[in-house]
Order: sequence, then structure tokens, then C-alpha cells
Amino acid sequence: MQLQDILFSQGFGTRRVCAGLIQQGRVSVDRQPVTDAAAEFEAAGLRFAVGGVEWEYHEKAYLLLHKPAGTECSRKPSAYPSIYTLLPPPLRQRPQKAATQGVQAVGRLDQDTTGMLLLTDDGQFIHRMSSPRHHVPKVYEVTAKHAVDERQIGRLLEGVVLDDDPRLVRAAACELAGERLLRLTLTEGKYHQVKRMIAAVGNRVEGLHRSRIGGLALPADLAPGQWRWLSPADLALLEP
Repeated sequence: MQLQDILFSQGFGTRRVCAGLIQQGRVSVDRQPVTDAAAEFEAAGLRFAVGGVEWEYHEKAYLLLHKPAGTECSRKPSAYPSIYTLLPPPLRQRPQKAATQGVQAVGRLDQDTTGMLLLTDDGQFIHRMSSPRHHVPKVYEVTAKHAVDERQIGRLLEGVVLDDDPRLVRAAACELAGERLLRLTLTEGKYHQVKRMIAAVGNRVEGLHRSRIGGLALPADLAPGQWRWLSPADLALLEP
């Protein structure tokens, strides 16, 4: 694969821009400068640097972001900064067949919700992780306004009715982690679901953090606002 095409596929700009970066001596492969835009390399596993910043070729991008509070999962945020500003430009510019470019969030978290957020440019992965048919469990750490009792936990497990659907919505698991702390597991993703379920049992959410998706937990060493690539082992833990 030509080096200019490799850079283009990874989001470094148009092919013309990528060719210019190479010709200007700003690209190196295995720490050796390359100035021939048409030079060919085996793309899989290729490590290269652009402007001194190290990169590795990924045919598809799978990312984990620790979403901080006060950010929106939108490219056109209304009141708070976009989560996409936390990513380097190449990840926001990766070419796609669809009208949009770059990686996309797999589902959304409210602006005040923190924790695990997946991003990818793989449409099939987004569908597989988002579809309620696949029942991918998501674990939330909920801080309630009032003390939580066993009656409320029982109702969450038995199911509550939300205002837009007459069918019962149940928690897959629910356990008390403190007087006002709940660990809630859901397998579907309705709009504001956690907040509405807690409200339905007579309480209120004051803090919400997603700590796990499938078998993958949010790494303790990944600070709010930081991101990392998902490894093959991570992806295997996310499979339903």
C-alpha cells in the first residue's frame, strides 16, 4: 500500500495533503524518514510518525474514552464541549463511506454522565453493540439523592413503566453499594433510561458513571478525558 494512501486512510488529510507531508520530510517509518509518497509498505501493524508523533496503522478504529462530566456526545454540541475535541485530529478525520467522517460514539452519555464510552468507524460494530437484540450489559454506578431501600431495588429488578412505553423496563442486575449508591446493570439503552428508572421508583439520580460494558471494565489508570485503543483482547470481552 502506498504511504500516501496509508496516511489518508488514517485521517491525516486528503491524498494530496498526505503526499505533501511525506515530500516535506515530516513522515518517518521505523524511525527512518521517507520522502517518496508512492513508496509501498505492508500496512498491517505498520508503525510510523507524522511530525514526530508516533502512530500505528489500524484498518478500523476501536477506542475507549473515559468521558468527563460537562461534555456532549455530539459533533455539534449545544451547551458543552464535544467529546470529539478530546481526540487527536486524525481520529476525527478518518475517511468513511458515509457522509460523516471520523470515529463515532457507540451510543451516548448525557453531558453530566461520566465513564466508559466506545468510539469506532466500524458501522457493524456500532450496530452490534447498540442493538437491544444483542443484550450487551452495561453497568452504571448511580448516586441517588435519597437513601435506597430494598423495595426500590425490587421494583427495578421486577420492571418499571416509563412514560413512552407501556412495556416493563427491567434492570438485569441491581445491588446496593452504599446508602445512596447503586450498581445497576442494563441490557438496553433507552433515552435517559437510568434517570427515568430511578425516578419511577421515587428517587432521583445525582451522579451517574458507566463503569463496564460487556466483560470490559473502565481501566483504573485511564483518567477522565483520556482515551486509548482497544486491543483484540478488549474487543473479545465486549462480544455479547
